[in-house]
Amino acid sequence: MSLAEDLADRAHPTPEGAPDDSLLLLREGPVATIVLNRPERRNALNHAAWTRLGETVTALNADPDLRCILVRGAGGEAFAAGADISEFEERRHDAASARAYADNMHAALEGLMHSPHCTLAAIEGACVGGGLELALCCDLRICREGSRFGIPIARLGHVLPWEGMIPLVQISSRAVALELLLEGRIFEAEEAYAKGLVNRVIPPADFEAEVAATAKRLAGAAPLAARLHKLHSARALDPTPLSEAEYARAFSTCDSADYREGVQAFLEKRKPVFRGE
Repeated sequence: MSLAEDLADRAHPTPEGAPDDSLLLLREGPVATIVLNRPERRNALNHAAWTRLGETVTALNADPDLRCILVRGAGGEAFAAGADISEFEERRHDAASARAYADNMHAALEGLMHSPHCTLAAIEGACVGGGLELALCCDLRICREGSRFGIPIARLGHVLPWEGMIPLVQISSRAVALELLLEGRIFEAEEAYAKGLVNRVIPPADFEAEVAATAKRLAGAAPLAARLHKLHSARALDPTPLSEAEYARAFSTCDSADYREGVQAFLEKRKPVFRGE
């Protein structure tokens, strides 16, 4: 059974009174797939789903055998249509409750943004509001043609919190962030690519194969080098001069067993086997 068939088989609305399955976790070797599983709500994340997402990401981040976290939505019609606004009157009715809701939500976002593993968002359909915030916290984002993007938070009279604003500006630009937030417009995948919000736009017929291939490439990367590349790419945005320790850190992997394995595998014309050592 393919991953797409597995998701279609396992994704379904949660009957009232049944255990919460708003999020599914699938594991295939070094790749863990988190599936946002509320297709009847276009995978909009409610408070419980944000909580489960944060707990799941925290547990995955502590798994030394994992190499890649893939995040996607169930049903093929939406990655995530943001936070579930139907519960805002109860959970986000004033500044204090909105702060508490955001603290819960940001545990998931921060966990993905600072994960030691490579992270990938596979986007189909709607990726708006909190859904786009979530995707922007992943290292890479690939989307299917026909996907739609935007952060129409101004329609609610609300402001994008810092945990959403910082990656949005860093990944795109201040001008793009203001366009999204002030206009609140929903736009297509090709425009998202032009704005730097996604890395690749994939035809529907090729999407599942490209998701699988990308996750495999990420999982096959040397984990020590991948972690430092993630750390250094963030540090490169800071204009503060590098310390001697930071400068030296770029060469630290040359003392690792993985570096020796990588060089030897190249000379022997074989695929390296990296162990994170």
